[in-house]
Amino acid sequence: MKIIAVIPARYASTRFHAKLMQDLGGKTVILRTYEAALESNLFEDVFVVTDSDLIFSEITSNGGKAIMSIKEHESGSDRIAEAVENMDVEIVINVQGDEPFIDTAALEKLIEVYKNDTEKKVDLASLMCEIKEEEEINNPNNVKVVVNQSGFALYFSRSVIPYPRELNAGVRYMKHIGIYAFRKQALLDFYNLPMKSLEASEKLEQLRYLEFGKSIKMVETTHIGIGIDTAEDLEKARKMLL
Repeated sequence: MKIIAVIPARYASTRFHAKLMQDLGGKTVILRTYEAALESNLFEDVFVVTDSDLIFSEITSNGGKAIMSIKEHESGSDRIAEAVENMDVEIVINVQGDEPFIDTAALEKLIEVYKNDTEKKVDLASLMCEIKEEEEINNPNNVKVVVNQSGFALYFSRSVIPYPRELNAGVRYMKHIGIYAFRKQALLDFYNLPMKSLEASEKLEQLRYLEFGKSIKMVETTHIGIGIDTAEDLEKARKMLL
């Protein structure tokens, strides 16, 4: 079972312009992320997939592997699918380019899903963690997920799901952490399927997989990655390196 990591890396960012090229302790954010993925020793290969000549050059000039996207893409899944279409791989891990502090244990849990999936019932695997604060639960930037008794995702939403009509029902609220492990075929199927109403409404690409019957196995973790979405996040990350 050949497993690779792919890091989708857009140069433009609405909240923090060119965040992947910002300095983080003497190296750019994207280079630190790439090196962390390599150093995890979990993957047979690691690639950065980008729309930017700057990012492409940053990786390749430091001895790394980068792929230029041919088309414009709406989602990370589309960008990765195009890149791996002709690669001989079975499992593709999507590593977030703005999360340079990779948690090896969490990625190992995703890989373990496929090692145990002898009947190949899992199309995607992803991570979730419990959230308890009301502010966190109500925040639409925190995508919530509900799962069945086997741990497969039933739905993702920016809204509060399930709705707490009965406060003593013992519900745990789970936040989706957007790190995915894909079967290559699921990625290629996604690439060739149209966006439907649920994905368009919530602006969540994982709903396309559910709308077309793909199975998403959710794995619980206590690790919450440090994403660099703002200048303040970058300062926090710099302090972690001290």
